[in-house]
Amino acid sequence: MRQILQAATWVKTTFNASLFAASCLCSGAAFAADTPTREHLAPPGWEDSYHGLHYTPVLKVGDRVIVSGIPALQGQTDEDKIRWMFAQLKLHLEQAGATLEDVVELTSFHVASDHADFRRRIEPMLKVHREVFRDHYPAWTAVGTTALFSANAPVELRAEAIIGSGRAPKAKIAKPAPAPAATD
Repeated sequence: MRQILQAATWVKTTFNASLFAASCLCSGAAFAADTPTREHLAPPGWEDSYHGLHYTPVLKVGDRVIVSGIPALQGQTDEDKIRWMFAQLKLHLEQAGATLEDVVELTSFHVASDHADFRRRIEPMLKVHREVFRDHYPAWTAVGTTALFSANAPVELRAEAIIGSGRAPKAKIAKPAPAPAATD
């Protein structure tokens, strides 16, 4: 009888160990399937950023897209340069399957000597930003700085997007009440 009990215990222990091992293997496979991949991308003309300067112009992790700073380089005026920069942003996003509508956050870095200069120099950016993002605006932080890596760029723009998030955006933000009329 004792041998039968020992054999039954061995079978039960072996069976439980096998179930545990199978469970670990399956959960490992499930974990691997849920782990997002990291894709390094660059639109045509930006490959040297990755190979020469050692930064990724576009990084895609799952549905998240991170676009490194794009300097506003080409054009005659600051507004022209900013329009070119937003066109480049669109190309960068497309490399990862995202659109401008999918942009959820922007950070812009503006060359300015002081606050008054910053407010003056951001005006063309505000104009183009309003044209590009007509509704459901991304979060945006604008930072003043004294210099950028690209010497003739008045601004550099970094962005994050979530692929597909622009398909059905929602905004529940009430418009502010008009300011009261001034009385004499």
